[in-house]
Amino acid sequence: MGKLTLYGIDGSPPVRSVLLTLRALGVEFEYKVVNLLEKEHLKPEFLKINPLHTVPVLDDDGFVLIDSHAINSYLVGKYGKDDSLYPKDLKKRAIVDQRLHYDSSVVTSTGKSILFPLLWENKTEIPQARIDALEAVYKNLNLFLESGDYLAGDNLTIADFHITAALTAFLVFLPLDATKYPKLAAWDQRIKELPYYEEANGSRATQVVELIKSKNFTIA
Repeated sequence: MGKLTLYGIDGSPPVRSVLLTLRALGVEFEYKVVNLLEKEHLKPEFLKINPLHTVPVLDDDGFVLIDSHAINSYLVGKYGKDDSLYPKDLKKRAIVDQRLHYDSSVVTSTGKSILFPLLWENKTEIPQARIDALEAVYKNLNLFLESGDYLAGDNLTIADFHITAALTAFLVFLPLDATKYPKLAAWDQRIKELPYYEEANGSRATQVVELIKSKNFTIA
């Protein structure tokens, strides 16, 4: 196996989703931190690797891939001992893909609408409408879980990794009400019991969680 390198920063949910996948697969890799807060992603040496200046970036022995969704499906396809995390069965894969598209189009955009003004524009007031949009995400995730213990059915997949990484930061703004979203709350606890969860996501999210709390934001 060639050299595998992941470029990222712990505060990024997409980066943590890839870390979860790598740990689940048991793949050895080098992790190179790119500090977005210090604008390291805009330095010429990083732009040579990824002109779009985003993280995560995977370098698999010279093959460079960006976007966490593409990276995670690639990793399972190449390094997975089986296809459980990203099934080859077309119908099962289609459900996983739908959840991944929901993450990229809805979950990520909802998170960015709250996080970007707070972290990059020094805003401290979050409009109630954006919190309402986040609540709609919780509702939909709870509905997805009607079909099984995990977001795409009865088995753990990379869709679960993407959503749990995002949810870690969201809970600062909107704690998870188990009476309103019992299936989502049970799923959240189930994911946290994965043996590699804390190292790949839980402890690594501390940076962004503490940064969010330090902004002393209000919801109006």
